[in-house]
Amino acid sequence: MSTHDRLIVDGLQISNWDRPVLQEIQAGGVTGVNATCAVWEGPGDTLRNIGRWYELARQNTDVVTLARSAKDISAAGETGRVAVLLGFQNTSSFGDDYTMVEVFHNLGVRVAQLTYNIQNLVGGACYDPDDSGLTRFGRNILAEMNRVGMLVDLSHVGNRTSRDAIDLSAQPLAITHSNPVWFFDSPRNKPNDVIEALVARGGVIGCCLYPNVIGGEHVTRESFCAMVAELIEQIGVDHVAIGSDCARGWDDEFVGWLRNGRWQPKGTQAATWPAWPAWFSGPAQFPALAEGLCDAGLADKAIDAVMGGNWMRLFEQVFAGTETA
Repeated sequence: MSTHDRLIVDGLQISNWDRPVLQEIQAGGVTGVNATCAVWEGPGDTLRNIGRWYELARQNTDVVTLARSAKDISAAGETGRVAVLLGFQNTSSFGDDYTMVEVFHNLGVRVAQLTYNIQNLVGGACYDPDDSGLTRFGRNILAEMNRVGMLVDLSHVGNRTSRDAIDLSAQPLAITHSNPVWFFDSPRNKPNDVIEALVARGGVIGCCLYPNVIGGEHVTRESFCAMVAELIEQIGVDHVAIGSDCARGWDDEFVGWLRNGRWQPKGTQAATWPAWPAWFSGPAQFPALAEGLCDAGLADKAIDAVMGGNWMRLFEQVFAGTETA
């Protein structure tokens, strides 16, 4: 099956969004993408970012549409456009007010990661030496996300906090862009107990192509796709997807801001973007990924599920919210 004949959904990208970036996504046959619009920003700056997205979408209606549902993604596919789900990679956008979850949901945000690399008001993160677990405030944020229909993302979240969230959530959750620790040992990747708990609640993990979580630029397509196939054997084809973590159009200053935020001085960590593998250096190369999955022995039906079908099923269930479930 041609890549352009199947519905492809990317679990996360964090690009410097403009028309050329959207056209590159379109060229890769990607119909839906969880597009990061906030990481460290508070409520005010996040509102400005969303406003810029509204303007970008309004000025490029032939290329992009802002989606709020799985049906919106399907409709975009019929017109050859990219459907963007606005997402957060942190809960800092909510400030210290759980009611901001509904406010941002009403503005179109459909995915939020609980923490980004360091402890926040909600819980612990993957690089914290001591993961606190989900806080009392975090429980309120989780319940409100469940209620309104906002997908909980555990990608940069600590393992204890992840398990707490999985156990307490009334809805399935996602790990939008991580890999199993058994593939590459990194704090950003997930151990079996977290992955299997996620799956037991109906969740989905998006296997990630970011060099720092696959083992570097020299990892081959064969190795990555064999990992996807092995993970399917471990947890079932219905729970495996792709979250590329593509980051187009940024300079090193931005990756420094991603890593340091405002919680540590600039220059504390050397800040450079890692080199991507030649076979997948951006979203236009999704066809190469599909070919690799085929070479790894996956049937068309399984490739359809991994490349987009599993995200679509999860979105349809979670975006309904618990009030209407």
